[in-house]
Amino acid sequence: MAQIVVVFDFDRTLIDGDSDRWVVTQMGLSSLFNQLRSTLPWNSLMDRMMRELHSQGKTVDDITECLSRSPLHPQVIAAIQSAHALGCELRIISDANQFFIEKILDHHGLLGCFSQITTNPSLVDDEGRVRIFPYHALGTPPHGCHLCPPNLCKGLVINQICASTAEIEKRRFIYLGDGSGDFCPTLKLREGDYVMPRRDYPLWNRICSNPTLVKAEVHDWSSGEELGEILLHLINTIFTAKNIQSSNSNQLN
Repeated sequence: MAQIVVVFDFDRTLIDGDSDRWVVTQMGLSSLFNQLRSTLPWNSLMDRMMRELHSQGKTVDDITECLSRSPLHPQVIAAIQSAHALGCELRIISDANQFFIEKILDHHGLLGCFSQITTNPSLVDDEGRVRIFPYHALGTPPHGCHLCPPNLCKGLVINQICASTAEIEKRRFIYLGDGSGDFCPTLKLREGDYVMPRRDYPLWNRICSNPTLVKAEVHDWSSGEELGEILLHLINTIFTAKNIQSSNSNQLN
């Protein structure tokens, strides 16, 4: 079992921009998107955008090609590859969607680095149309968290990860995010864990407004270069501390 679990948000964290808005902008849907923005929940709105693309004759391959052009900082790519090679368990918890995330990661050769992606589900139906749905399905009992949007509570997912192993006390979490929806999972982290909020974004602002609420050690970042450097530094710090602890224990024995 990996000693370090690194959990990434996706939009404006792992990638610099927003995958949904990238597709909307690049594929000429901005006018319709803005027209419908106030009338539909976000996942339903993106599903409607996929219907529009299908009606225009755009294929899954067209959307995939668009996603492949979404920029990803080379330092972030290198950090993910290094963390995976070091034996860290890498996960994604995102309010984007499965199709967009997997296509972007696959294009950059990173999909196999992640053990789990928790996000809004998607599929390609029999007509060849991409469908997008909320993680917490509409009509199901609400998750009850006032900090998170109704379609996804990231803190609930963190709790599920922690409950899935009997060795949780031996594991250390590093959580990277930017948005207000990343504040709830940040509050689930313990002493000895780390949170990496993107500077001057909502998560960073929430932490700065009341830092005593956060038990994890905070390391903010701004660029992809900073993200990569800080992440690998924290991973090496954890490994070094564990090696010293193990050495001291062996000497006592």
